[in-house]
Amino acid sequence: MYDELTAVDIKKMKEELDHRIQVLRPQLIEEVQTARAFGDLSENFEYKCAKQAKGRNDSRIRYLERMIRTAKVIQVQDTADAVGLFDRVTIYNEMVKKEMEVRIVTTLRQDALKGLVSKESPVGKALLGHRTGERVEIEVNPNMKYFVEIRKIEKGEDDESLTISSY
Repeated sequence: MYDELTAVDIKKMKEELDHRIQVLRPQLIEEVQTARAFGDLSENFEYKCAKQAKGRNDSRIRYLERMIRTAKVIQVQDTADAVGLFDRVTIYNEMVKKEMEVRIVTTLRQDALKGLVSKESPVGKALLGHRTGERVEIEVNPNMKYFVEIRKIEKGEDDESLTISSY
């Protein structure tokens, strides 16, 4: 399955990739070489840490390259008065009897703790295309379902202020 990302997502990933290749990689290689000179590698904690940091950076580079290569670029479409990508939606969760605000984003920018919900998540899928006042069923899994009421929709746009997730 291809990740559906916006042009801004791709741009942000390319910027991070360039930084990791041109700036971080040389620094981390130098740190590994410096730590290696400290002596016995079997008891050299600095060497082990430097190698791990280099490995994490290389792993992130591979991840970003794969995401860029396999992404399906989508256009953000104006959905008039219905919930669309990057909109802020105020919902009332009937199960916990609580009102909350979520923003529908691409999978690369999701962060549930900040109210950024992926369009691929159960909540995102359920809300997309619905209008203010509608009652929507959210199916977490076949045994877990609940209803929310859409109370307010604030139209949003694909801005660069939303950071991409680290993994």
